Amino acid sequence: MSPAYPIESTQPAAIPAPKTGGGEKGFYIPSLDGLRAFSILIVFLSHAGMSHVVPGLFGVTIFFFLSGYLITTLLRLEWERHGRIHLGQFWIRRVLRIFPPLYLVLGVVTLLTVTGALKMEHGGELRAEAVLAQAFYFANYYDIAHPHAFPPGTAVLWSLAVEEHFYLLFPLLYIFLQQRVRNRAHQAAWLWGLCGVVLAWRFILVFALHQLEAPGAGYGYIPRIAHATDTRLDAILLGCILAIQGNPVLDPTRISRQHWLYLWLPVAVVTLLVTFVCREAWFRETFRYSLQGLAMFPIFIAAIRFPDWPPFRLLNWAPVKWIGLLSYTLYLTHSSIYIALGQWVEGIHPLAQGVLAAVFSIGVSALIYQFLEKPCADLRKRLSAKFAKA
Repeated sequence: MSPAYPIESTQPAAIPAPKTGGGEKGFYIPSLDGLRAFSILIVFLSHAGMSHVVPGLFGVTIFFFLSGYLITTLLRLEWERHGRIHLGQFWIRRVLRIFPPLYLVLGVVTLLTVTGALKMEHGGELRAEAVLAQAFYFANYYDIAHPHAFPPGTAVLWSLAVEEHFYLLFPLLYIFLQQRVRNRAHQAAWLWGLCGVVLAWRFILVFALHQLEAPGAGYGYIPRIAHATDTRLDAILLGCILAIQGNPVLDPTRISRQHWLYLWLPVAVVTLLVTFVCREAWFRETFRYSLQGLAMFPIFIAAIRFPDWPPFRLLNWAPVKWIGLLSYTLYLTHSSIYIALGQWVEGIHPLAQGVLAAVFSIGVSALIYQFLEKPCADLRKRLSAKFAKA
């Protein structure tokens, strides 16, 4: 996303300096693709009939944290090199990254639904305004008011709405912080404060406004809190905090490798297990998202700083990284394909349905990546180079 930036002087010795180039395509951080692959696996298994044991929303939380971390790292690099953020360039790159695959998948699934090839689920009725809400990134709030109105399998687009709201607003906040709050620790403190506000708002929704009984609870979770930007933004902001202060790519650390791997990483894992085991609705919709976000700090720091550690080598294994590379289109396509198989193949065994859905999702995603995402990535790179020369 930003032109080449000399970061070797601040680079911790545990990992090599990240590759940087004329755009975000030239910027690579070890283990992030592997974490993407892990996230999409969690989401897929949850949607493939295992939601009672696999917490799909946790996979989305990882995606949120990762987006906040990566985008803010790139913004930080751009600011430290140029002393400014080119907002137009940032938003154009986001459009080219996210819009084309989304509109392709949404268009195809909507067409299949309108023609009757795909049937609506849960007795829902397809609404034109629901598709428009998805196309214009308002799906999360529309889903809260009108559940079961989206084309089959596209309800997952609620999370893209959250991310798009972040992409639209956060660069403005980051510019403000860079201009008015020079110290990075103070910048992080601002974001910690916002996370505290979001947590407090979740408590108000649960205990004062009784949103645990919100419409749409038939999903098996509470859409008002689980899906809304104002209640889930902290997962992204926590990733932004890591990018600003204690960034494992840009900043040194005083904590030893042994402490990261054998103290803080186990603490993070135990914390996650607590959030999975505790099934009380009030806890899940208040503290759970905050605790999971906090647990991401040691996990991301350890995975990025120590990709050579045996448990993390899997994250950097070529096939896993390839799945991570396809993770965006896998997220867009997997649920619709799984549902389509269930409707089109009479009497299909759930295991076969899941395996075939995985195979077809990977195949379709690979095609979209090759013929749509890669050309758009090349265009982003050319535009970045052009803007850099301007």
